[in-house]
Amino acid sequence: MAINLKGRNFLTLMDFTPEEIRYLLELSKDLKAKKREGIKNNLLSGKNICLLFEKTSTRTRCAFEVACHDEGAHVTFLDSKSSQMGKKESLEDTAKVLGRFFDGIEYRGYDQKVVEDLAKHSGVCVWNGLTDVDHPTQILADLLTIEEHIAKPLNKVKVVFVGDVRNNMSYAWMYGCAKMGMTFVAYGPQELIDGIDPEVIAKVEEVAKYTGAKIEFCSEPSCLEGADMIYTDIWASMGEEDQIPERVKMLTPYRVDMDMLKATGNEDIIFMHCLPSFHDFETTMAASQKELGYDIREVTEEVFRSRYSRVFDEAENRLHTIKAVMVATLA
Repeated sequence: MAINLKGRNFLTLMDFTPEEIRYLLELSKDLKAKKREGIKNNLLSGKNICLLFEKTSTRTRCAFEVACHDEGAHVTFLDSKSSQMGKKESLEDTAKVLGRFFDGIEYRGYDQKVVEDLAKHSGVCVWNGLTDVDHPTQILADLLTIEEHIAKPLNKVKVVFVGDVRNNMSYAWMYGCAKMGMTFVAYGPQELIDGIDPEVIAKVEEVAKYTGAKIEFCSEPSCLEGADMIYTDIWASMGEEDQIPERVKMLTPYRVDMDMLKATGNEDIIFMHCLPSFHDFETTMAASQKELGYDIREVTEEVFRSRYSRVFDEAENRLHTIKAVMVATLA
């Protein structure tokens, strides 16, 4: 069956069928190959794209901007300092105005309802660049990276997400694994497992019934056995600095190190991370927290720089999968 995503919003992978996600992955591979060959498609020629950022970013902004330039689109960047949204103008009014100017809007911020309301009121394609509960473009890039480095079909792959299993990356991975029939294990402190949104669990378990996915939760290292990929994220996100002492105490036993990789029993295990990562003390935040007595590294430098790490392949793939999303929904 032919796949046509033109005019669709990209708010969460839960809105897409496994076949549609597969289409986006294959399109990503094609666009990546063409970029490396120097082939210009100009598939978004004449399109105007708005990047609306309430939360800062390196990879998301650069990926959207380069993807737009590669395909001939024009970009306008708005952040919280250069937009009146939510201050002097309601979200609905802002969405209606932007929808008159632009062909597509990317939003990166906090509340999932914001990106949903932008889609509701703008009348143009809206893409989710990250919210507090989801990060769908990241998962597409991660799935592409897995296919490049693991010699198994996705439905045979076991993903173990380590650390704060209640965060947006953990939820986004649950959605991705559920849709693609994969095995997902949330590995972290029982206290955090108990804090996972029951609605999220219910949704992914419902999807898993027809895709054959396995969604599991575990606080013991035995769940690492047989993993194909270990994934983690920072322990305290932007605006959560006051929670660092508690998070460090709770999550230090779940820091990804070589012993954790060895516990998988898989010599071909790969490590992935959405970035940015605290893996050394070369950042001002990690260094300042160390002076206060807190080691906020969620992964060791040894693992991060090892042959098992695929974090920079993963980062590059943000560009190709984001480009695929825009081309599929707008071209």
